[in-house]
Parts: sequence; C-alpha cells; structure tokens
Amino acid sequence: MDEYASYDAVGLAELVRAGEVSPAELLDAARLRAEKVNPQINAIVADVEPPPTSVANPPLGGVPFLIKDLHQDLAGYPTSNGCRALAQTSATTSSTVVRRFIEAGLAIFGKTNTPEFGAKGITEPLLHGPARNPWNTDRTPGGSSGGAAAAVAAGIVPAAGASDGGGSIRIPASACGLFGLKPSRGLVPAGPVRAEGLGGTATDGVISRSVRDTAALLDVLVGPADDAPYLAAQPTGPLLDEVGREPGRLRIAVCTASGINPAPHPEVIAAAQGAAALLTGLGHEVVELDRQPVDDGALAADFLTTWFVACAQTVEDVRKVTGAPNALFEPDTLLMAAIGRATSPVVFARAIERRHEHTRRLATFHASYDLLLTPTTATPPPRIGFFDIPAPLRAGQRFFLATGTAGLLRHTGIVDRLVAENLSWVPYTQLANLTGRPAMTVPLHWTPDGLPIGVQFVGRLGAEPQLLRLAGQLEAAAPWADRRPAL
Repeated sequence: MDEYASYDAVGLAELVRAGEVSPAELLDAARLRAEKVNPQINAIVADVEPPPTSVANPPLGGVPFLIKDLHQDLAGYPTSNGCRALAQTSATTSSTVVRRFIEAGLAIFGKTNTPEFGAKGITEPLLHGPARNPWNTDRTPGGSSGGAAAAVAAGIVPAAGASDGGGSIRIPASACGLFGLKPSRGLVPAGPVRAEGLGGTATDGVISRSVRDTAALLDVLVGPADDAPYLAAQPTGPLLDEVGREPGRLRIAVCTASGINPAPHPEVIAAAQGAAALLTGLGHEVVELDRQPVDDGALAADFLTTWFVACAQTVEDVRKVTGAPNALFEPDTLLMAAIGRATSPVVFARAIERRHEHTRRLATFHASYDLLLTPTTATPPPRIGFFDIPAPLRAGQRFFLATGTAGLLRHTGIVDRLVAENLSWVPYTQLANLTGRPAMTVPLHWTPDGLPIGVQFVGRLGAEPQLLRLAGQLEAAAPWADRRPAL
C-alpha cells in the first residue's frame, strides 16, 4: 500500500507500460485503500465498474481514478449532483470529459462526494453526509470537489476528476494539501448534455498530488469538440512538456486584501508571504499590492446573482425530469432558487454584462504583471458543521419557503449577511471564474497544527503553460508530495 501511494498517475502508467505491474493489481490496491480509509473520510459515495477503453496504448492505461458525482456522467450510473431527487436517475450517456478519461485508459471505479449542485465551498450534502479532511477529520476538505480532494489526499488515487465554478478545484486542493489548476474558459468541453457550465463560469478539471499529473490529465481533457459553443485557442504543445521547463523571470503581484473578508487569518497571510519570499529567492520580481485589481465585493455580488438564477433553473429542470417535491431538495438550495426566481431580468443581465468590466480590469492588471498571487482561502479549513444555519434562522427559512415568500429575502439584508458569512473563507477564487482566466493553487504552507493552506496564482487567458512551468519550479524548490496525513 505504501508503495502504491508513493507513485503519481504518470508513474503508475509507466509501471503498467513496462509490465512491472498489472492494471488489475493497481485497481485492487486502490480499492483496498478505499476500504480502509473511506469510512473515515466519506470521499467515495458510489462504486462503479471500470468501463473499458477502445484506445490502443492509452497514455494513462490502468491508473485507478475517481470521477466527481456532479455533471461527470457515466452512462448507466446515477449522477446525483449531491441531490436526493437525482439519487436514482441514471445517466443515459457519458459526459465528454468522462469519455476522455476512459479513452486515456483510466480505471474509473467510483464517484466522489459533492454538495448539492456544487453550490458550496464545503462538502456536507444531506444525501451522503459530510466528506472529511484526511489531515483532520473534524475539518472540511472544502468543496465542491471535496470528495475528490479527500480521496487524493488519503492516497486512494493519485488524482481525481473535479470541476470549478467558483473555486471548486482550488478550494479543496488547498484544504487538502494538493495541486489544483482551473483551466481557461472553453479549453475543456462540457458536452454533450450542457454547452458550458454556468454560462462559461464553470469548467471541469482534476485535483492531483503532483504537478505533472495535472498537466498529463489536462492533455487528456483539453481539445475541441463538435458540440462546443466556441473554439478556444489551444495550447501549442503538450502541457506535460511544460513541467520542468524554466518559467523565466516573472513579475508577480501579491495581495492578501479582501473586500469580503477584511481580516484574513494570520496563517493565510503567512502562506502568501512565505510564497512571496520563495518566489523572490527563485529570482522572480514580487510586488505587494494593498488592494485587489478588481472590486471583489462587487464581483462576488455579480457571481452570486448569476448563481442564484442558475440554481432556480436547475431546480426547475430536476423537477421536470423527476417530479421531485420540495422535500427532496435541501432547504438552502430552495432558498437560493427562490432568490433566483425573484431576480429581475435586468438585474441578471447587468450582472452578466459586468463580467466584461471585471475582465477588462484584470486585463489591465496583467498588462503590468504576469501573475496575481493571493491566498487560496481566507482561513484554514473550517470545522464540519461550521456553516450550519442557526435554529432560529432555519425556522425563518422554513416559514418563507412554506409561504412562498422566500423571494422577498432578496430585498432584505439577511441574504447578504448569510452570503458574506459563507463566502468569508473563500473570497479569492471567484475572480478567475467570472473572467475565464486560468488559476492554480499550490500547497506551500501548513499551519502549526498540521492543516494545509494553498496559495493561488491567476494568469492571463491561455497562461496554462506558464502556470505549469512555475508550479513545477515551486514543486522542486519546496516539495510537498511526501507530506501525507496520518490516516
């Protein structure tokens, strides 16, 4: 088991090609590890039989793998999206990204835990119960790819499928001491059921322990599709080749300020400062900023406006397909959907249009700096249940939902206050989603009590090669792969 966990996905695939180990032996090792640790972390919520690949000599043949139980459909199996209403509804076709995972030879044997519809930066759905952080099982692994991150950190698989609509790759990767890169808008196709996630805000990807695994898996996922809404500019060569190349001297701006959380935790400040010192030592130019390049408070409001409207659409779509009553949706989801229905078309259209304003401001920033460095989260991973709504507010929530007046909350300060509390630990990640820029989190810091904290880098559109070169340099300078939780 220790030998299995010491290899990344690229390394395991090399063993298979060399005939030193069989795919069946790797799958047995992964399942045995899952049997031992999954009861402690609740990362895997469904077992599947690995579908065969039709590709000869696939690049990652035989490597055990998990997909996220959110939009990563595997034909013949339910994709619950963390929702009780969908727990028994099987997918009729596999998602494009899942097909590409299969074509790469990955042995998909399970699906990972996620909050209902991926709507939170924690993973505590009523359907499956909370996923737990392997570094401290009283803490969240983040979300919405919390199950994926927990499984990788616990050594079940070297990498796992993930997705990111507001930080859902980077937040759990940070919380679990892993590497995560959200690709640029349009690079990874979302079909065939959806044209694009959240109007281009969301994208699929992976969470991994090693930088080269993310690069190799993005080489699998990135590429045009006939049913995609547009063709994004493609990398000029394999992303895996970028890992190990010198990034050159970069000009990097570091900023820990947040309009959503004016007092980030001292440990995340230390993480950013430590990263800045490391970058300086590696020869990069690091400049400290006292404010973000965009108004992150306004950006968060626009992000949540579009999220609430999308939630309303999602609930209605699920109802049409399943006939599910309100009782099969979580109260928080119903509340968000009600707020979305109460949002005027003009307010929604303005929130969409302001994405371009945020993008222009970020482009102006990138005219002077190669990368923006921030903490990935504003606090260490919170405790399980920390964001549970207090009983009096929960009773009020039930009243508004029962009387059909929940939409009126849009016009009070209650929603803004609850939103601020829930985004206070993840105020930095939505910027890359709304602007479509690539962003990565790198595990460079642990708290004195052993909790990981990542630092985030946001690049220009199409900067994946640059980000991977820098990540490889940081991985060599401050290795993290041998740091493992004591499960």
